[in-house]
Amino acid sequence: MTLVELAGALISAWAVWLTARRRPWCWPVGLASVLLYGGIFVDAKLYSDALLQLAFAGLIVYGWRRWLRHLGEDGRVLVTPLPFAEATWHVAIGTAGALALGYAMHRWTDAALPWLDAALTSFSLVAQWWQGRRHIEAWWLWIVIDVIYVGEYVYKHLLITSVLYAGFIVLAAMGLRAWRQAPIDAATAR
Repeated sequence: MTLVELAGALISAWAVWLTARRRPWCWPVGLASVLLYGGIFVDAKLYSDALLQLAFAGLIVYGWRRWLRHLGEDGRVLVTPLPFAEATWHVAIGTAGALALGYAMHRWTDAALPWLDAALTSFSLVAQWWQGRRHIEAWWLWIVIDVIYVGEYVYKHLLITSVLYAGFIVLAAMGLRAWRQAPIDAATAR
């Protein structure tokens, strides 16, 4: 599985790099990476992560369509701030999702790390939703999630993937910096 994991890692890194640069091509590249990683995670018995890849596929289609409607003159997506009330609501949904999925994975599967995997899955969905909606704050959430994922993947001996996620932390910091300097599209934040 090492070659498949390496291919998935490289394609995923490319997708995040394109996202950090606000390029709409991040979405189809990301779709290729989630298809590869779906199989990798099933093989590692990280079922919540495998399900996450399916959810990401749907959110990728959503994000791509949304971004194409909000491009600046330079062909890059315009960013928008995340209202505090909306962020609070989304974090509450992420917490409820983590608890429900964690319970299900603990109770009915042989998942290796059911609670941690479920929490990372749930909050990754929140971060991906924010990314699709062009919120700068998505990068902060990705940084926290990716730090924890590095530890999980080292523990599961997915070393290429753990290096990938360490790289994601760097790319997320670059994305945060770039998006903070990008034009704000406050008029179409919703």
